[in-house]
Amino acid sequence: MNYYIECWKKYVEFSGRARRKEFWMFVLFNFIAGCVASVIDGVLGTMMIGSLYSLAALLPGLAVCARRLHDTDRSGWWQLIALIPVVGIIVLLVFMCMDSTPGENRFGANPKGA
Repeated sequence: MNYYIECWKKYVEFSGRARRKEFWMFVLFNFIAGCVASVIDGVLGTMMIGSLYSLAALLPGLAVCARRLHDTDRSGWWQLIALIPVVGIIVLLVFMCMDSTPGENRFGANPKGA
């Protein structure tokens, strides 16, 4: 849960690096929160809560994805590869699962060493 909260604290911080654990914990808790918001919307008969949550979580999601790509020594602009149907999402998923670049890279110090 600390990783999820940390991503919200770094709301629009696109610089630096993020470990795999930080990224995937954000994805997990974001998925759970989205499901809860959808259930609440279903009970209330609206689509407002889920939509507002998705909109609020968009920037932190993009930021943690960019920091994760930085950790593998890639630019955050690689997120745009997901716009290519099927193949782009698979490539981005592989990048997100890769291990960190050892030591310091052009985006900063390795978060595993901190």
